[in-house]
Amino acid sequence: MNTDGAYEGQSLRADHVPRPAGPPGVPPKPTHAPGAGVGAGHGTAGAPLADWARTPRPKAEPGVWRFGYRPREGAEAEPASDRSLLSGAVISFLACVLLWSLLDNGYIPYATVPVRLFTPRDWWELGGNAVDGRGRAALQAYMLLLTVALVVWFSRLGSWGLAFDRLVAARGLRARVVGAALGALFVILLIWTNTLTVLDLFGHLILDSMSLGMRTVASYVVYVVVCVPVIVFFARLARRPATSDRSIAGRERPAVGLAATPDDPVAFNELRGAGLGEVADRLGGEIGAGRMNDVDYARIRRAWESVRVDPSRARAFADAVRNNGAGACVHPSGARDLPVRAARHDLLTRQVLLGTVEDGERNPWARRGTALALDPEVLGTSLVAVGPSGSGKTRHLVRPVVEALALQALAGQAAVVAVGSAGARLGPDSAYDIVVRIGDPESVHDLDLYGGATDPDEAAGLLAEAFVGDVPGAEVRRAATALAQLLGPFHTAHGRFPSVPELRDLLDPAGDAVDALRRELEAAGQPAMLRELDARSRQRGAPGDPAPALADRLALLDRPAFHGFFDTSGQSRPFSVRAMEHPIRVRVDLPERGHAGASRMLARLLLAQFNASVAARTDRSLFAFLAFDDASHTLTPETVRGVQRLRSANAGVLLTLRTLDDVPDGLRTPLLGAVGCRMAFSGVTTWDGKRFAEAWGTEWVETRDVTHRTVFADQPLTRAIHAFRKLVTGKAVTTDAVTVRQVERERWSASDLAHAVPPDHAVLSLTSVRGERAAPLLVRLAGSS
Repeated sequence: MNTDGAYEGQSLRADHVPRPAGPPGVPPKPTHAPGAGVGAGHGTAGAPLADWARTPRPKAEPGVWRFGYRPREGAEAEPASDRSLLSGAVISFLACVLLWSLLDNGYIPYATVPVRLFTPRDWWELGGNAVDGRGRAALQAYMLLLTVALVVWFSRLGSWGLAFDRLVAARGLRARVVGAALGALFVILLIWTNTLTVLDLFGHLILDSMSLGMRTVASYVVYVVVCVPVIVFFARLARRPATSDRSIAGRERPAVGLAATPDDPVAFNELRGAGLGEVADRLGGEIGAGRMNDVDYARIRRAWESVRVDPSRARAFADAVRNNGAGACVHPSGARDLPVRAARHDLLTRQVLLGTVEDGERNPWARRGTALALDPEVLGTSLVAVGPSGSGKTRHLVRPVVEALALQALAGQAAVVAVGSAGARLGPDSAYDIVVRIGDPESVHDLDLYGGATDPDEAAGLLAEAFVGDVPGAEVRRAATALAQLLGPFHTAHGRFPSVPELRDLLDPAGDAVDALRRELEAAGQPAMLRELDARSRQRGAPGDPAPALADRLALLDRPAFHGFFDTSGQSRPFSVRAMEHPIRVRVDLPERGHAGASRMLARLLLAQFNASVAARTDRSLFAFLAFDDASHTLTPETVRGVQRLRSANAGVLLTLRTLDDVPDGLRTPLLGAVGCRMAFSGVTTWDGKRFAEAWGTEWVETRDVTHRTVFADQPLTRAIHAFRKLVTGKAVTTDAVTVRQVERERWSASDLAHAVPPDHAVLSLTSVRGERAAPLLVRLAGSS
């Protein structure tokens, strides 16, 4: 049970999980607690595992980072212009001063009645004046409270805070500091000149019986007590972040220091309810001692879920936890964490943080300022990302997604294959169980050309899709038939499929490999296979014979640089996509620089094998994912149809493209329709933007048309006033006629996608496997400012 019963086996065949090249040894001690290091739970820096696990993760729309998420309350308010904000703040300030002046000078009757009602009667004379200092102090305190109440009420009425943010703080740090300093100076001046009777109020504490020195010290203490809170308030105002940053920080709060509850996730009450109290105590002790990280927690929860499905595993699970503690049910590689994390992850929700939704009018009000994340729920519908070189597709998208699924593989929840060119920054080798470097003699692992298939017809279909699937006018079905007529007899004669040189010889019309194979079949007595071989011989050289095209494509793999690769004799360690029934982490490096044609053909082969193998899985509990760092010239009509069927197989693919022109013209619209998630990076062309605009459709929006009409006065005085106003402002007196109507517009136009998306931003739409949708959102990608 130490491997949860799912990781037995040591070979790389389809029914076995691949092992690391060398012994895994003792896994290194994690260098950080969950949330303490780079890429841990967002907003949980320094938080222990218990607080990380107890943080609420409410249900939300697709793409919302659920860790500590709090939905935005209220509704979108009508945006105010800078001019209206300024006038509202000034008018409310003047009204506040006027009302305070009337109160302070006694022009409002009965204003001091409450203070006299709640103080002793002997403090006041018959006319309402104070008898001694006690009454004067009470009256001053009462007036000070009234002044504070007036300031608070009028500041809310006039939106002083919003006016400060929009008119002062938005101009930069220097303007914010200067504005806060002027505000502090103004308030201290009011106090110092006794306009606000704060000093007099505290001055009553200085007794006449004190010595001169004591009264001097007491006076300075009063000055400090009065002025320090004012300075602190305005200092915090100067350091206050922008409004959007405050909204994000306020809506993502980790639950630090929460007390345990009956459903406490770190109490393991489910284990106690099943009679495994000792196991729950051991796990609780591991958490308390700091020996468990987020991967351990997610992995053990996953193992317990398998026990609930199959109760016969309960004993093995309990023994594994008693013996190994937090290291129970560890991944076959022995790793309990990745060597480095480049993104933020939450393994309880299986999310990876990509960035923040821009707080602008292009995004829905409820999503503005929220953190955006991806998880298997949306990746299961597959994702296509388009952006030019240097737009950040690898750094901001591929690497974080692959890293998240690698962590989930360590937790026994997923299997991932990352495909990129040699040198692509997809993580260190130690973050993967298998690293296949095609064309590198130092590569420990090889690639199974036939994807673990044992049926010649299936293997032929996969090869045909990879070899001629992108050739205009080529019939993949005829090519698959031609290959099957050779693979079947060869497999019958030799018990294996042919290697690349052998298959090329069989396709060569001038070679004698077919005759030699015929003699072997005759000696073995295989009439059915002989008929297959005869059928291939009759078609050889006929018009439309796909063999020459197949041989030309196969020649790209029959190069000295690939000597020793694609071996079928069993002497190498080939990786098969069918091994994705196990939680493995694989990276395939393609020789893009010197062998671009071979790299694209191998990419098509891997995609075709992935579509076929995940659909044939008997156990679909693991989320299988294939990520392409560059999917140019990889897609064919059949693979696009296969991508559309992945969501029902608990699998998905990530396809990144520099432009949609790298996809055949007839597949561009079907591709965007087959995937549920579409992402356009900054710098796409208007031609690519047009495709995305069509895929995202239109929406009804409210527009306002303002018509300016010149006012012609009839009265002489009015004409004189209008003439003077025109002389001062330079504009004629006009009236505005506003027309409000509903119109249908594109969510994002081609021009907006090409020119209105800032650098390190992207527009992303999401669809979950349950059919929930998120409208296209303008996202500021993580790591950008």
